[in-house]
Amino acid sequence: MSILSLARFQFAMTTIFHFFFVPFSIGMVFMVALMETCYVRTKNEAYKKMTKFWGNIFLLSFAVGVVTGLIQEFQFGMNWSDYSRFMGDIFGAPLAMEALLSFFIESTFIGLWMFTWNRVKPGLHLFFVWMVVIGTMTSALWILTANSFMQHPVGYTIRNGRAEMTSFSALLRNPQVWYEWGHVISGAIMMGGVVVAGMAAFRLLKRKSLSEVSKDIFKHSMRLGMIVSLLGSLSVMGVGDLQMKDLLHTQPMKFSAMEALYKDTGKSAGWTVVGIADTKNHKTNYTIEIPGMLSVLSYGKTTGSVKGMDTINKELQAKYGTKNNYYVPVNTLFWSFRVMAGFGALTFLVSALGLFFTRKKKASLFNTNWMLWVVALMTFTPFLANTCGWLITELGRYPWTVYGLFTIAQSVSPSVSATSLLISNILYFAIFTVLAIVMVGFVVKELRKGPDEASEPEFAKHGLDSFDKEAF
Repeated sequence: MSILSLARFQFAMTTIFHFFFVPFSIGMVFMVALMETCYVRTKNEAYKKMTKFWGNIFLLSFAVGVVTGLIQEFQFGMNWSDYSRFMGDIFGAPLAMEALLSFFIESTFIGLWMFTWNRVKPGLHLFFVWMVVIGTMTSALWILTANSFMQHPVGYTIRNGRAEMTSFSALLRNPQVWYEWGHVISGAIMMGGVVVAGMAAFRLLKRKSLSEVSKDIFKHSMRLGMIVSLLGSLSVMGVGDLQMKDLLHTQPMKFSAMEALYKDTGKSAGWTVVGIADTKNHKTNYTIEIPGMLSVLSYGKTTGSVKGMDTINKELQAKYGTKNNYYVPVNTLFWSFRVMAGFGALTFLVSALGLFFTRKKKASLFNTNWMLWVVALMTFTPFLANTCGWLITELGRYPWTVYGLFTIAQSVSPSVSATSLLISNILYFAIFTVLAIVMVGFVVKELRKGPDEASEPEFAKHGLDSFDKEAF
């Protein structure tokens, strides 16, 4: 494999693995904050146990997310130094805000939240966890501000072969920022609900071995999870629709690739439900199409033409030169979009039905194994949907790292070797595999312990001071 291919594979591997935990952490801490809000409002100790139990799983996801994020950032210097030189002036500002502001808020208030159970007033303790929520969400905002510049550059000038920032506020006013951030946060909230409901369903499948307290807590967790996932899925679909309409104008090649559309449509564009793109002959085979639906999705009416990739490629060659073909990985984007959108719709459906069947007058779902299995298996769908969404975002920008300004081929480090990349790929893959096994093992252990045994950390429990002589 070439140096460029190995560097791209490594970045894809680390980004995908890291992105397993970013929305997981954001969604889980949001769920934990809701649970503790219920406890503070009702003074019901069951909500306190629920908060501590799911809080432990959030802490596991946060820890692994930090480790994988550090590995990902190392690559900018190792494998993509020319990109870092070109983008450093712009990339540095939002990344500094993320590290110095958002991550500082996250880490500080996570520590306060972990070790102050029963040591501060419940309202103040609740404030700590909501500050963590704010920290995680603004952290995503700063990262996506940098990424949005790569998708749609604004507020810059090219000087001495580098992109230099002319307006930080322009970066924040970039419409792409708010489409991406809204989509990621909505997806994270949906994920938090799905994962809590799904893991609770897994435990309720073993309900005969659970105490009455644990069963009650898992039932309430499952209901709350489905409420949040229902609202989250609606938000994801709404923001996703707005983002798609924006892509029609800002990244038309990505938009058309998601629809496997090579030729210009007529006045009314049909939506291809399924199909296989023949990238060699530039056509799509074995299609099932809904007439007029793509026009409805794009323009909100049954008429409206959409450009095909062949036309867009010619336009991009006229604008940026004929050295490159600007076709993106069509089948990957086409099917990634359908998997992502399909799981979003499935989440809405399962959540709505789950809430219907677990209403007070008819809580039959909790004793119906087949339905519990449906909810339980939904646990894994947000990880797949988020990964597909990230593939669309990044692969749809090919061949650019910064759209219209800097290509992937220009970005790779000139001094890196294929051997070093191969070795680091193997090492990173091994590290991620071990981290995944450890993470899953600890989550399963926590689930088996159940909320009956959930408690604050030992330091807080015994009130130890690290500088007291009794601590040594």
